[in-house]
This record gives sequence, C-alpha cells and structure tokens, in this order.
Amino acid sequence: MQFKTFAFLSILSILVLTGCDSKTENESSNKSETKEVVIKKTDFILKTTNNLDINIKVDGDKIIFKDYPEKLVLLNFFATWCPPCKAEIPNLIELENKYGNDLKVVSVLLEEGKSNEEIIKFITEYKINYAVVNGKENFELSDALGTIKSIPTMFLVDKESKIFQKYVGIVPVEMMEIDIKKLLEK
Repeated sequence: MQFKTFAFLSILSILVLTGCDSKTENESSNKSETKEVVIKKTDFILKTTNNLDINIKVDGDKIIFKDYPEKLVLLNFFATWCPPCKAEIPNLIELENKYGNDLKVVSVLLEEGKSNEEIIKFITEYKINYAVVNGKENFELSDALGTIKSIPTMFLVDKESKIFQKYVGIVPVEMMEIDIKKLLEK
C-alpha cells in the first residue's frame, strides 16, 4: 500500500512540477510563417492579327475594354480546330454587322503555335470582320477570368464593363441578340 501511495505522489509531483507551457501556440514557434502571396495579373495588351493593341483590365466581375468605352463587347474564346467555334463565326459576323455602332466582337485565340499568317488565312477563309487576337497574353487573360475550360466560351460585357452573360458552347444568335437588345435598352 505504501508503495502505491509513494508511486502516486511521485507521478503527481512530476506532473505538477513540469506542467504545461504557458506560451501560446504562435509564441512557441520561433519560425515565422510565410504566406505565399500570388499577384494575379489584371492588365492585358492583346495584339490583333493586324498588329493593333486591345487594352483590357480585369477587375473582379468587370472586364474593362479601354479601347471601346461605352460599347458592348462580346469576348469570344475560340480555336481554329474547333468545329463549334467555326460554326458560330457567321453569327458573330452578323452581330458585328448589325450592331457595329454599339457592339464590338473580340475573338481570343486559345491555341499555341499559330502564326499571324495562319490566322490571317483563317480570317480570310471565314470572312471574319471582327478583331482576332493572337499571343501568349490570351492564355493569361483566360487564367484571369477563371481559366476557360471549354471552347467556345463568350462573355457579353455591358457598357459599364460588367459581365452581363457568359455563354459556354455554341449559342443561337437569337439568344445573344435578346441579351444585346436588353443591354441597349438600358
């Protein structure tokens, strides 16, 4: 019995004397925690196939087209090998022709390794009448908008630079026209 009492008191005294550290969790670590800060690019200069600049700023839910103030913009992400992308080209040509004073169509090529000469040949073959941009910045813009996962993908941007509608896949021209008319009536 004395042995049990002695063992109990010994263990109790060890626990009392050693106790718990009173430092907070942050104080006990001498290592300073480093947080990785990722700075996301927000300003883009996209080059058209005829060497013009289109200046774009992505700011939250806004896509600001500095070169097209007070215009609606239909931002189209596409590839030359994509059948649905090719199928909607006549619709985009029609929209550019019909609403050209109030709407600009800008097509962003998401295809690596295409020269401007190849794209110009594609533009000529399909009689494209709107801006087509080609370059590495296209992919950076895609990333800034949440990475375009399927093509075609389009953003209809209103005159205040807010994204009004996002279209994924081929979209009937009538659907886009309804949205364009809504924005023009505002």
